Amino acid sequence: MAANKIYLSQTDKKIAGVCGGVGEFLDVDSTIVRVVFILLTFLGGFGLLLYLIMWLVVPRKS
Repeated sequence: MAANKIYLSQTDKKIAGVCGGVGEFLDVDSTIVRVVFILLTFLGGFGLLLYLIMWLVVPRKS
């Protein structure tokens, strides 16, 4: 069984496709992932930092 990998979404994106990719990986709606990132941002700033790191590190699906 092959391990699932996370990719930036090419179709479900508002800025970079991070939330869409995480949503596809976790099999949840990307809106829920966006809300979690926003909450993490307002509750200490970690959400924005995590989003930027994922934008730089997570590959695009080719």
